[in-house]
Amino acid sequence: MADFAQAYEAMIRREGGYVLHTVPGDRGGQTYAGISRRAHPQWSGWQSIDAGGTPSADEVRSLYRQQYWRAIFGDLIEHQGVASSIFDFAVNAGVRVAVVLAQTVAGVTPDGVMGPVTLQALNSMRPDDFVARYALAKIARYVAIVKRDKTQAKFLLGWINRALEGVA
Repeated sequence: MADFAQAYEAMIRREGGYVLHTVPGDRGGQTYAGISRRAHPQWSGWQSIDAGGTPSADEVRSLYRQQYWRAIFGDLIEHQGVASSIFDFAVNAGVRVAVVLAQTVAGVTPDGVMGPVTLQALNSMRPDDFVARYALAKIARYVAIVKRDKTQAKFLLGWINRALEGVA
């Protein structure tokens, strides 16, 4: 079975580590360790930040485990590369979007909910095939975003590089 710690360490590096920042044009707004204040306004770490402190690594890890890893049933995905790829994309694009794309690649009816049919399909696929096809699907989604909103073009290369990590 896949390991959260391994997926988390790769993802937190992609998110830039434990840094507070606001990137102009980023729809997530202010983020800390990749956690968007807009998406997670009730996260306990914002209290520390607003008081001039720094959230603990455990607070960060807990949010990612609860909101993303458990939502994709990462512990039930057999191959680390498959779980890590879905987890990373869930962090970047949202759980529902990540699961719909995984379901599409796995050939099951996309409903955005990770369940037994999706898990069976994912665990039955050749992991390398899934990871490669999922990367291409992510890139196609990113290109579609840029086509709809040209202001997002400055993020495209970074998104493509992120999608390709773990392929090969």
